[in-house]
Amino acid sequence: MDIDLPYYLFWASVVSGGIWAADTWFFKSRRVAKAADSHAVEDPMLVEYARSFFPIFVVVFLLRSFLAEPYQIPSESMVPTLEVGDFILVDKMAYGMKMPVLDLKLTEGDKPARGDVMVFIPPHDPRYFIKRVIGIPGDSVRYENKTLTINGERLKYTLVRDFTDYRYGIPAREYIEEISGVEHRIHRTRRPEPSQSWVVGPGEYLVLGDNRDHSADSRSWGLASHDNVVGKAVAIWANKKPGWHLPTFDRNGWLEQGSHE
Repeated sequence: MDIDLPYYLFWASVVSGGIWAADTWFFKSRRVAKAADSHAVEDPMLVEYARSFFPIFVVVFLLRSFLAEPYQIPSESMVPTLEVGDFILVDKMAYGMKMPVLDLKLTEGDKPARGDVMVFIPPHDPRYFIKRVIGIPGDSVRYENKTLTINGERLKYTLVRDFTDYRYGIPAREYIEEISGVEHRIHRTRRPEPSQSWVVGPGEYLVLGDNRDHSADSRSWGLASHDNVVGKAVAIWANKKPGWHLPTFDRNGWLEQGSHE
């Protein structure tokens, strides 16, 4: 998730379109006027490439900037909901439409809801992160003894299984956590962790990974800003394990989301 593809697509569209337009308006007529046979005039290779690739750049830019964009999960912070190598589809219109590069707000959308799986840029890193929205503006949230309490109400937890986390060789547990009607699975260990409390301010969101003991999230770097929200993860459409493995489609499915009131 390190490459800002819309940025490069934007400038590729501007440059290729500019070359094509400049040739059409200024240079092509001069070439035709100098040629004895106007039908034999050939465009320079640079102009040919610009004319061929300009519509492709524009279409891909519009699709990836305003509609949906695929990402691959690079870390274990959202296990078991999202595995390393999952390709997810991100709805970039869910929370409003922005103009990439210029960062202009074009349309209003829904506000992120508790339980949403959200893609955003955190305050400490220019890369895209993906976490679950736990607290929304106005919420008072406490995290204590591995459990969450929102506005004085403790979330519901149902034990699914005990297991050994093969990645770290330590005992762990899988729970179903319910937040605002959204049920999702989380992993947590018995490793001690200090209690924390937050009051979520306007335009801020408290976000946590579902793999609670192996996630860098709001507990370590603070709250996410609405200005840096990219979109909502809505589906898994493929998975490719690291290394020389072919993509598989056995994990395909929609991600359950929060309720927008």
